[in-house]
Amino acid sequence: MIKTQKATFAMGCFWGPELLFDNAPGVLETTVGFMGGDEKKFPNPSYKQVCYRKTGYAEVTQIIFNPKKITYKELLDIFWKNHNPTSKNRQGFDFGTQYRSAIFYHTEKQKKAAIESKKEKQREFKKPIQTEIKKAATFFKAEEYHQKYLEKKGQKVCH
Repeated sequence: MIKTQKATFAMGCFWGPELLFDNAPGVLETTVGFMGGDEKKFPNPSYKQVCYRKTGYAEVTQIIFNPKKITYKELLDIFWKNHNPTSKNRQGFDFGTQYRSAIFYHTEKQKKAAIESKKEKQREFKKPIQTEIKKAATFFKAEEYHQKYLEKKGQKVCH
């Protein structure tokens, strides 16, 4: 039996990152959903609530991976290379707090790796990185029509 690990990233709209990570060798499963919001006020957020109300949730991609085939650091490299971490609450045409850049760590080892990688990546940018690094909270799976959305539509990118 494979001993898997979990990673959760917010990189703007969750459709693109899901497809991106699905294609990474060693990634076994991806699921899109929401994390980092007001769980008391919105205990089971819907996409509509996250988009149109101040829930505090980010659109995230949760990844189950085989650490013998892809490391957490390699996942972080994919994360940094595929969105603009210096843009606060915005990625491309999408804006709002749900589109923020965030790393939700599941272990202290992931936290340390995320902090270290953020420091390394900052050297590549003139503007400050806006990416939040937070302890993973409850993951709320998005509605089924969001799962594998781009794949179902035969698309490679969101916009």
